[in-house]
Amino acid sequence: MIPRYTRPEMGRIWTPERRYRIWLDVELAACEAMVRLGEVPPADFEALRRAFDGFEFTAADVARIEEIERTVKHDVIAFLTFVEEKGGPAARHLHKGMTSSDVLDTTLAVQLHEATRLLLAGVDRVMAAVKKRAHEHARTPMMGRSHGIHAEPVTFGLKLAGWYDAWGRRREAIARAGETVAVGKISGAVGTFANVDPRVEAFVMERLGLAGGEGAATQVVNRDRHADFFTALAVAGGTLEQHSTEVRHLQRTEVREAEEPFTAGQKGSSAMPHKRNPILSENLTGIARLLRSYALAALEDIALWHERDISHSSVERVIGPDATIALDFALHRFAGMIENLRVYPQRMQENLDLTGGLYEAQRVLLALVGKGVARQEGYVYVQRNAMKVWEEQVDFRTALKRDPDVKRVLSDEEIDACFALEYHLKHVDTIFRRVFGAP
Repeated sequence: MIPRYTRPEMGRIWTPERRYRIWLDVELAACEAMVRLGEVPPADFEALRRAFDGFEFTAADVARIEEIERTVKHDVIAFLTFVEEKGGPAARHLHKGMTSSDVLDTTLAVQLHEATRLLLAGVDRVMAAVKKRAHEHARTPMMGRSHGIHAEPVTFGLKLAGWYDAWGRRREAIARAGETVAVGKISGAVGTFANVDPRVEAFVMERLGLAGGEGAATQVVNRDRHADFFTALAVAGGTLEQHSTEVRHLQRTEVREAEEPFTAGQKGSSAMPHKRNPILSENLTGIARLLRSYALAALEDIALWHERDISHSSVERVIGPDATIALDFALHRFAGMIENLRVYPQRMQENLDLTGGLYEAQRVLLALVGKGVARQEGYVYVQRNAMKVWEEQVDFRTALKRDPDVKRVLSDEEIDACFALEYHLKHVDTIFRRVFGAP
């Protein structure tokens, strides 16, 4: 992922230096387990411990491994060659009975497990921001829209309560997928443990903080786990896009009910000085597209040949860092946008008033039905007066009071009673308790 969208905390997980350190941790943990099983001399392991205790890979070390790889054309062999250079004769015990995927898949599990913790922290920040603004605007009325057309009133807080509810589901899905993918393997060339004791795998997984080893591995951990993980990230991206698209619509000049933060000195257009564009939410929409593409690539990785082929490897080298870095960045960008979102209640009220109460059409219909008018007959009465608002610029309430069929059933006072905005807000507290719990 390009530096522009990389937060340092997430970026560090995917550096070559960090990856090689995890590779080394896997190899050392396996070696320690073999010491406990009497398969490796304790003195040799102590020599390795002294050589690598606290060891951190540098850019020079990475360059040396890459130099070796240019000759051997194999990344794990290049790494092991470097470790033998540093660790001396005792390093011969590393990788005993293991295959490259034991190291690679277990390391990927560690990286995705660490990435999951950061992603969940990002979701927590999003949820905190959305919750705060939802309570702030719990009773700020605004027009609800379906198909982009005025429907009936809601509140901005209710809109945000729905967002909060969705993020609770996304959090659960990411956490669950993070556990699903936090599985490694130390079971040898085709997963049979022919040359490595299953107790080694159990020790390594516990030492690295993983959920365990793959129940029945091939040469690799089964890739449905990874598809599950990247799909969870893609759905989170879809939720980001859903909410970002709403911000973009609310910021349109004709609507202007909410607006992204516009900071001092910021410029919106190289050509038009008046512009304040929704660049944050548009950026998030684009990142969501990337996340969906990564999920598709992960789904394609499930079907490998026999016990394994290498077609998944190049894919995961890209989507592992890119998907987690992209979502991490997007979550914090979205949280910051919500924390500083400009909300314009006066403009919301102006838009509510735009059609002179036309949004109360259903209430009038229900009032007619309540007085014994057949529903479809009442629908005709209300609709023909609603159309006058659009076609004749007539006030809706006035049109209703002049309609002989309506007046025959409803008095002027009963018609007026259908135009109380508070009617639409009477269950706000109930919905908030359902979403946020007791205050």
